[in-house]
Order: sequence, then structure tokens, then C-alpha cells
Amino acid sequence: MSLDVANTSAAAHGLDVAGLRADFPLLQRPMNGRRLAFLDSAASAQKPQCVIDAERECYETYYANIHRGVYALSQQSTQRYEAVRKIVKRFINAPDEREVVFVRGATEAINLVAQSFVRPKLSAGDEILITGMEHHANIVPWQLVAEATGAKLVVAPVLDNGELDMATLAEQISERTRFVSVVHVSNTLGTINPVSEIIALAHAKGIPVLVDGAQSAPHMPVDVQALGADFYCFSAHKTYGPSGAGVLWGRLEHLQAMPPYQGGGDMIRNVTFAQSDYADPPQRFEAGTPNIAGVIAMGTGLEYIESVGREPIVAHEQHLLAYANAQLEAIEGFRVIGTAPHKTGVISFVLEGIHPHDIGTILDMEGVAVRSGHHCTQPLMERFAVPATTRASFGLYNDEADVDALVSGLHRVKAMLSQ
Repeated sequence: MSLDVANTSAAAHGLDVAGLRADFPLLQRPMNGRRLAFLDSAASAQKPQCVIDAERECYETYYANIHRGVYALSQQSTQRYEAVRKIVKRFINAPDEREVVFVRGATEAINLVAQSFVRPKLSAGDEILITGMEHHANIVPWQLVAEATGAKLVVAPVLDNGELDMATLAEQISERTRFVSVVHVSNTLGTINPVSEIIALAHAKGIPVLVDGAQSAPHMPVDVQALGADFYCFSAHKTYGPSGAGVLWGRLEHLQAMPPYQGGGDMIRNVTFAQSDYADPPQRFEAGTPNIAGVIAMGTGLEYIESVGREPIVAHEQHLLAYANAQLEAIEGFRVIGTAPHKTGVISFVLEGIHPHDIGTILDMEGVAVRSGHHCTQPLMERFAVPATTRASFGLYNDEADVDALVSGLHRVKAMLSQ
């Protein structure tokens, strides 16, 4: 398919992908003499020029430490930083901007909740429920608090098609369950989990729930009030913003009852050698000098998504998913890992007899960037009895030409490596 035809098709699904692609400087770079097909947005998305400009502008024109200075630069930096809470509030439909805590990413957000909210509530024999498709960032923090308290980690199983076994999950929520933490969208399978249903099951027994939104925030509308979650988190680098910034949203009553996760400057009201009085949320959880420019640029990334439109992004990425599946399934020896009916634009696959790392290396020679490995979901790889997969994942800047390059590259892989 020609680029013109691909772009026309993309426009028919609500997005001018050629125009969007032009917003991303790195996508203008040829890769091995070919047009770059970047298909690894599930790991980290590329950055539009407006995000790059926002971070550079901060450092070049008004950077200073925040919340501390009475001089103009500090005041401007503080205003720009705090304005991002309003952007996040709108982006996820949070009730109150005081519920928006800035962190380094979803990983830190989960650790914060694990250590500050959940750990003090745990005793030996208590249970924390997660699922079999979680990223390591939503496994290891719970193992740490379980080891420290004598609690137990309970894992809801994954069906052969990549959906959660909801019947078993419902049975696993018991009088011993103290917390549920579940991924909204699997980074490996692309499965969209029925988190509202899970939250309702947990809340019926008085159990709070955290939703890992790292893979949902960039690709679909998010309304934390409609979900009913107690906590929701996501990372800037997947929402077309910089690395090293992210968001924990939590219900205000929870945040107000939580002790600080870290101590330091700006998270206190008053300090003496005898004791310290802590600031109200969200400052209570933002000790030290934060990633000021990164948070400001994160806000720009969220506004960029809003300017494109959540519904057009969903429609476009669903179109690419269907277009890719139709071509890839015709390749001999190709097998998708994760065929749930409700998915985002993620395709994890194996090619019979060929290691995923070899696939990724040859595709790179063709200008196609995919992820090869366990995707920080080693237990899920074990569940599907594969050591690794190759993963292609879509962003708003991808088009049918990227899919065509992937398919062409896989044919070359087979020609080179098939026995």
C-alpha cells in the first residue's frame, strides 16, 4: 500500500496521521535507510515537538525551584508546575486537583500506595489480589509488603485467549483480601480488563482498588469517577511526555489518612528535632525538588492527546489492529499471544522456530522498531509457555504503512531464518 493510500485510510478513521507524524521529530529520522516504523509505543512513546519545546522553554526562560522562592522565576515555575494538576484533573476526570500526586512514573505510584496505604493495614494471613497479566511494577511492590508483613499474594488466572478468569477472580475476593491492584490494559496482551466490574466486586466487600493505567491513559478515555477506583496511576513517557514524571491519583480521604512515603523538603509544615508536621496532600508525597520541567512537559503531552481527541485515537488504533491482524495471521507459523475480543493496539506474537530477539534484530535492519523479550511480564510468559515474544504496539502516529513494513520485514525474517 502506498503512503498516500495509507494516509487517506487513516484520515477516514478520524486522524490526519501524516500531519500528526510530522509533529514528532524523531519519526523524521530514517532508520537503516528506510522510513522509520516505530512500533514500540507500549514501552515508551515518541515525543511531539510541543513537548520538547515545553521542557526546553522551562530551562531556557523561567526555570527555578518551586514553592520556595518569592522571586519572579520561582513564582512562574511554581505556577506552571501547579497548573498541570488542573490538566491531569481534566484528563482523568478527577474530582479534586488535590488528589493529583506527581511521581516519577507508574512504578513509583504503585510503590507509594503499597508502602504508605496498604502495608500499615496488613497482618499475617491477609491477602493482596493481583492478576496473572501484571507488569513487574505491579507484582514486586506487593511481594515486598507481603514479605514484610506475612501477607499473601493471590493471583487471578488468565484464560487461554488472554482474558481474565473473572469467575475465579470473584471467588478469590474473600474476607482475607485487603487490597486489589489490577492493570487496566495489559502491556503484553493488549487486553482491556473489566476494571469497573472488578472494582464493584471488591467494593462490595469493602476492599479498595488500585488501577494501573500506564497502558490505558495514552489510548482511551479515562474517567476515574466512572471507574470507581480508589487509586489510578500512569506515566508521562507513555502519554507522549518525558520520562521521569507521572501521576498517582487517589481519593482525597485516602491520601489524607496516608503517612508520607518519603521525607524531605516541601512535604512538611513545621520541623523540629523532636518531630515534624506534614503538609496536606498532594505535597505530603512530593518530598524534595521534583522533576519540574518534566512535569510541565507532561502536561503538554496530555494536552496534545486531548487536542487529537480520545475517541479518534481509539478508532484509529482499532483500525490498525484489525488491519495488522488480517495480514499477520496469513504468515505461516505466526501465532498471536493474547486474542481477547477487547484489546488496544498491541500484538505480541511468536514465529515458529525463530527466536524473538532474531526477529527484532532483522526487523531493525528493515527500519521497523519492535520489542522482543518478556516485556516485564515473566510470569505471563510462563503462563503461555513461551520464553519471550515479539511485540508490535501502536501509537497515534502509526499508519498502515508501518504495518506493511512490519509484514514485509517478517517475510524477510522467514526467508532468512526458516529451516
